Amino acid sequence: MSGPATGALSQVPPLDGIFRALSDPTRRHVLERLGNSPASVSELAEPFDMALPSFVAHLKILEGCGLVISRKKGRVRTYRLAPEPLKPVEDWLAKQRQLWERRLDQLDDYLMTLKEQNT
Repeated sequence: MSGPATGALSQVPPLDGIFRALSDPTRRHVLERLGNSPASVSELAEPFDMALPSFVAHLKILEGCGLVISRKKGRVRTYRLAPEPLKPVEDWLAKQRQLWERRLDQLDDYLMTLKEQNT
């Protein structure tokens, strides 16, 4: 079943996958680490107390939503940060901030009006 809603959804940036990837502290730490420089799987996995296949699953999630890019040279796979997919997230968060700042300003105005009426 294909309708207008399906077509519209295909135009929306994949925010859900990015937010899902960012929801895990291990993956956020990996992104912070890659913000300094590219690193191999073993370098990235070193600070974590988990089996390598479990850690690689985290990397696959990050790569799947486009937050990291990997390159294999010989037997070493190196990952680097790909910050471009964070732009839609940044835009969405900025819109949410504007919305809530406006709502809080309206609440402040309302409370000030109530206060003035009661004095």
